[in-house]
Amino acid sequence: MGDMQLWQLRNQSGVMRPLVSWMTKSDPAILEFFEEQDIAMPPAVVSFNIQGVSHPTVKRRMPELANHRLLEKVEGKRGYYRITERGRQYLAGELDASELEDDV
Repeated sequence: MGDMQLWQLRNQSGVMRPLVSWMTKSDPAILEFFEEQDIAMPPAVVSFNIQGVSHPTVKRRMPELANHRLLEKVEGKRGYYRITERGRQYLAGELDASELEDDV
């Protein structure tokens, strides 16, 4: 597998989450917002409501999160995404770093 860069992020509840090489520190915030709202949203809505994460970053990261099955594009709704069960598992600390790193 080579050298895998791995950070562990602890959420407010104390749950440890892996942050693997393809992830940025903005990704957990994006996923948390989707989980809290539990609706499909386009990047503009997400970036407007998350402090400290720019619109270009959100717009770039959402497709990447979808590539790794943490978000999914909503059929028939151009540019809308929603969190997946896998994304919820990540937020709960139920996914191992290797499951995230090898998944594409």
